[in-house]
Amino acid sequence: MTGAKRPAIFLDRDGTLSHEVGYVNHPSRFRLYPWSVDAVRAINRAGWLAVLVTNQAGVARGYFPEKVVHQVMDKLQKAMASGGARLDEVYVCLHHPTLGEPPYRMDCDCRKPRPGLLRRAESELGADLSRSWVVGDRLGDLQVAWNAGARGALVKTGYGRGELEHLAPGWERPPDLVAAHVLEAVEQILSRTQSP
Repeated sequence: MTGAKRPAIFLDRDGTLSHEVGYVNHPSRFRLYPWSVDAVRAINRAGWLAVLVTNQAGVARGYFPEKVVHQVMDKLQKAMASGGARLDEVYVCLHHPTLGEPPYRMDCDCRKPRPGLLRRAESELGADLSRSWVVGDRLGDLQVAWNAGARGALVKTGYGRGELEHLAPGWERPPDLVAAHVLEAVEQILSRTQSP
């Protein structure tokens, strides 16, 4: 990693970039929201890092093999490229602390809400976590942001609307931003933040 640090927008996958369908155990189940490519392209144009961070414990649980995760990510990257967008990196946690067999059964530091994936981006990509955001549809996405010194945006897609209406009143800290979907979240983040 060389050069000045850059802020990043870390993006959750299921329920944020793509439809929440439960475990994506086959690439045919993976469907991007229509605005997701536009959101990533906006991050690219602003000069920020666009980084996917996702827990995929279905591998540890034995629901599907690791190769399915790679096939789905290939599909995602191709969709981004065809729309002129680019994810700077994809970080995936395949672990579960108590289920499955090693090496997937592991009490790791990369399973959200622990900050390991964001720390990797800090080390490998030069992400400035103090100026970064995590966009997701669950409290765990906000917590991983806060645990790494970043800010968290909750989208109302996926589990977001239910979390906001039923669970958020009991959270110790409210979301730093609430948006209808990932594109709106990205636009709000970029409009309220100075250039990197």
